[in-house]
Amino acid sequence: MRLTTAELVHRAAGLAAEAARTGRTQVLGITGPPGAGKSTLAAALVDGLPPRTAVVVGMDGFHLSNAVLEARGSRHRKGAIDTFDDAGYAALIDRLADRAPGGPPVFAPEFRREIEEPIAAGTAVTVESLVITEGNYLLAPSGAWPAARAHMAEVWYVDLPDAERLRRLVARHQAYGKPLPDAEAWAGGTDQRNADLIATTRDEADLIVEWA
Repeated sequence: MRLTTAELVHRAAGLAAEAARTGRTQVLGITGPPGAGKSTLAAALVDGLPPRTAVVVGMDGFHLSNAVLEARGSRHRKGAIDTFDDAGYAALIDRLADRAPGGPPVFAPEFRREIEEPIAAGTAVTVESLVITEGNYLLAPSGAWPAARAHMAEVWYVDLPDAERLRRLVARHQAYGKPLPDAEAWAGGTDQRNADLIATTRDEADLIVEWA
């Protein structure tokens, strides 16, 4: 469904209003393949809502560290579904969804692309209404991902034509230091294998967002 930013903000505002009614934080999930625009949409929602209404908590903060991936022989597959701490992510989403207004802050990790590593307690969740969590595997049926999904009020799937998505993905890899041949190889290899898996979860979303 092609919706404007204003329409998406309005829908997110409805979830924030539900938080006021129930006395519990609402969690909105945004998923989709690499390069589809999940982070951009999440940021647009936060900016479109009143101040302190929403905060973004990314799934990418639960990337396994490069040291752990090297020890497992998985560094070349970073971003695959088994290179995340899914149980840790599910536990955090559970904790966030149970947070009452006026409660103490909850600290969440965040992923820093400039160093390609997660940072502990990089985000402080102090808002009272809406947590927007974005990431690739929010609708995956394996591991602890369903436990995380169970605490989300809605999950939106961001769709984008592959040609444009790959163009953006290559540009992002280049912006963070990969030469063009390496950026294209990663986007068409590891990233594309992940995208193919994520696409199988599309029909489980509450809303398909065609948004650019």
